[in-house]
Amino acid sequence: WRHIGFTFLTFFILFNNLIPISLQITVDLVKFIQAYFINWDKDMYDSETDTPANARTSNLNEELGQVKYIFSDKTGTLTKNEMIFKQCSISGIMYGSGNVAEFNSYELVKNLEQHETRDEIREFLTLLATCHTVVPENKVYTELPTEVAYQASSPGSPRPSKVLTLLWNALLDEFALVTAMKLLGIVFYSRTPDSVTINFRGEKEEYKILNVLEFSSDRKRMSVIIRTPRNEIKLYCKGADSVILERLAANDQHVQETGEHLENFANSGLRTLCLGYRTLTNEEYNIWSTKYREASTAINNRNELVAEVANQIECNLKLLGATGIEDKLQDQVSESLTMLHKAGIKIWVLTGDKKETAINIGYSCKLLSNQMLNLTLDEANLEDTQRQLRQHCQQFGDSLRKENPASLVIEGQTLKYALQAPCRQDFLDLAISCKTVICCRVSPKQKAEVVELVKRSVDAITLAIGDGANDVGMIQAAHVGVGIMGREGVQAACASDYTIGQFRFLTKLLFVHGVWSYRRLCKVLLYSFYKNICLYVMELWFAFHNGFSGQILFERWTIGIYNVIFTAAPPMALGLLDRSCNAATMMEYPAIYRMSQNRMDFNIKIFWTWCLNAVYHSIILYFMSSRMLRHDIVHDSGIVLGSHLYLGNLIYTYVVFVVCLKAGLESDSWTLLTHIAIWGSIASWFIFFAIYSYVWPTFPVAPEMRGMAKYVFSSPTFWFGLLLIPITALLADFIYNCVQRTFYKTLMQEVQEKEVKHQDLSDLVASRQTPVAPRATERLALLKSVFTRTRTPREVGIIDRPYHGFAFSQEENGVVPQDQLIRTYDTNVEKPPGY
Repeated sequence: WRHIGFTFLTFFILFNNLIPISLQITVDLVKFIQAYFINWDKDMYDSETDTPANARTSNLNEELGQVKYIFSDKTGTLTKNEMIFKQCSISGIMYGSGNVAEFNSYELVKNLEQHETRDEIREFLTLLATCHTVVPENKVYTELPTEVAYQASSPGSPRPSKVLTLLWNALLDEFALVTAMKLLGIVFYSRTPDSVTINFRGEKEEYKILNVLEFSSDRKRMSVIIRTPRNEIKLYCKGADSVILERLAANDQHVQETGEHLENFANSGLRTLCLGYRTLTNEEYNIWSTKYREASTAINNRNELVAEVANQIECNLKLLGATGIEDKLQDQVSESLTMLHKAGIKIWVLTGDKKETAINIGYSCKLLSNQMLNLTLDEANLEDTQRQLRQHCQQFGDSLRKENPASLVIEGQTLKYALQAPCRQDFLDLAISCKTVICCRVSPKQKAEVVELVKRSVDAITLAIGDGANDVGMIQAAHVGVGIMGREGVQAACASDYTIGQFRFLTKLLFVHGVWSYRRLCKVLLYSFYKNICLYVMELWFAFHNGFSGQILFERWTIGIYNVIFTAAPPMALGLLDRSCNAATMMEYPAIYRMSQNRMDFNIKIFWTWCLNAVYHSIILYFMSSRMLRHDIVHDSGIVLGSHLYLGNLIYTYVVFVVCLKAGLESDSWTLLTHIAIWGSIASWFIFFAIYSYVWPTFPVAPEMRGMAKYVFSSPTFWFGLLLIPITALLADFIYNCVQRTFYKTLMQEVQEKEVKHQDLSDLVASRQTPVAPRATERLALLKSVFTRTRTPREVGIIDRPYHGFAFSQEENGVVPQDQLIRTYDTNVEKPPGY
């Protein structure tokens, strides 16, 4: 037993280098330099904000090439946080065009002066200038109304006064409308607790605010009751088309034309509002005002009573028209999301916005379309949520947890129940069966919980991207976090692994840097194990010849610096210089990303194939070399060459040749530096060997190596073996590569060949994707038939048409009601210094 123990310890020491200790250093160095490739990429530089891409960590480069799920914020991430008034419809006439950057007011102003609808146009413009919760701030020392600026609680607009920063919630939609009116010459420039003052194309008009009927998710509208300068009492109302149209007076003559225009706005991805008004008599208003005062002072059920009384006055409206506001997307967002979908990546949008706003953006950036099965979940309790989820999962049938042309929109309240234990698995099954998931009205904590749920339950890499402090939780919960240096501060960027200037740069980060890093790192790992096994397993074959005595075949210092000098450059060349195909091709054909996403370059099968290949090479190298020396070789000096050290130096030379040339066989692209790395590594061994053979006795090391280079290099047997043995070892690899590239090409290899021949790749990619389209169309038709066979779309929760939504969503259920909020502000009172 003692002998067995010593033998085990001996061979444990002999094979300690079988696992490459230098691998960790090589991998870390490769990743570190790969991170600088990301930082140096000029294509990901955002000149608008002077923001380059920045890899804040180098440990996750390869995971960028394996992303399956992307969780994205909406505002500031997909959009620019800028609302632009693009089109409107007044009395059945459409103004403006969705194809231009700004609203063209020429025709509208012309009709305001001389057209049969000029009265309706005036009412329309007055409504937009008075029915809102925006607060003006006049520039100091000026009486010009055009110098006014507006407060809105968003980084896209001028900052409000410090005291009211947290109070005012007139969102950018209202800011866009009021700003558009100012450009038309209808300037809202003063607000007091009881009135608003506008300059209507040179004429000052003051409107008394009698009542403000607040916005809420249930009402989907906002109204103000005003007394005009002509002593008329009017109710101005704006809101979603679904609630305004049902409150119109009978036989309104412009409903059909306005409906068509709304459809046109929605198809263009614009956020829409319907506008209506009615004139009230003094008696009618006084009766209603009494009811409203009683409801607003009620102790119990105040909100319900106020909503009921408001509903009584918001009827018999006359339709003025509709507006279309563009929630301006970041550059190339739609194209980027389409590319990500083509790459097999599922997109989840987690936003704090309301459902209508989120759906509008979904259609604008092509996440939602009529060619998809669009599902919604908006349940009020746990039981209904559980029932609806299970019903949907059953209706998916065999398509559950598979890739389907479907989308899911879920409200934050419903999501709270869906994340609880009874519903969690059903929600997960339903969500991962859809290409797109939009979660609305979610809190930062819910964002992190959703990401964590998918991360724990699905064997896939997740990526979260956002720009604000409320996105930090989900960025930290995902495998990879990407922050956008936007207008909402740097909290998200500081918490992320990578930072970019705009969402569109994410595609190159994934498709180019992610794929390159993944494929390069896979080759580094596989090659590092290969080269060590190829050399150190020789000791096992030699043990059969020396009776397992523990005698080593190679000189000890050559063993130690094998990974440090002679085979250090090839894995670095593979990890930094190898390129499967050029960046333009990978960006143009996102389907290439699926290869790295599905981990086709590194798995158990591939790993053991490389290990067995290394063993095979070691067998060829050792036994062919030993057979060459089965008879002693006599040197010209009379010395007999046949010692184990002579054999070891021959084999060592052949190993360096084989492993370096193996790196060349595995390289997809040869550059000057690749040649230097491979041939330079081989040359380094010859130079080292020639010098190391004569360092003794000048230096007290390696006395047994004295003169060994002379004996090896002067032997014809060595040079014959150098020609024969490496070729024999690599012949099988060469034949395999030829057969595989001829008869069993991968998509990547076909792309490479097309690139070399400068041929168009569209036919190749299209041929790979052709079988998928009919199956997707067939599955969509089947799913729609299942979901609509026994229930109406409303009952099942299917969005059966382009969703109009509505273009404003003020803060609701706040500590201070909107009515009280706007009445606390007086722009005529001068602010103290510093505010």
